[in-house]
Amino acid sequence: MATKLFVNLPVRDLERTMAFFRALGFTFDPRYTDDRAACMMVGEDSYAMLLTEAYFARFTDRPVADASRATEVIVAVLRDSREDVDRISDAALAAGAAPSHRTADASPMYTRSFHDLDGHHWEFFAPVPQE
Repeated sequence: MATKLFVNLPVRDLERTMAFFRALGFTFDPRYTDDRAACMMVGEDSYAMLLTEAYFARFTDRPVADASRATEVIVAVLRDSREDVDRISDAALAAGAAPSHRTADASPMYTRSFHDLDGHHWEFFAPVPQE
């Protein structure tokens, strides 16, 4: 059975959010991207659906969380190397992200975290080579 993961996140300004994630090196699947939603390819079978807040609200009966004031989710993404974690995290901070927690360099993972333009908490990590 094929399994794909789609994490849906509300965003205030879709174009600005897409530009932010492009600066980090991510691409978007045009088949699922329009003026209300963007399908960001995170991995081979992992996607982040970035939905305008109004469109996101259509899929839930609960209020849409304000991620700039509270953490509703931590999106953790495994990368191949410490260098890739640093590249993405440095690009995020340069593109306007806010740092979250300090860098963690403890076995078994090297981790860096940040809050994106809408306040969503992202964590990129890579295995620490074992000696």
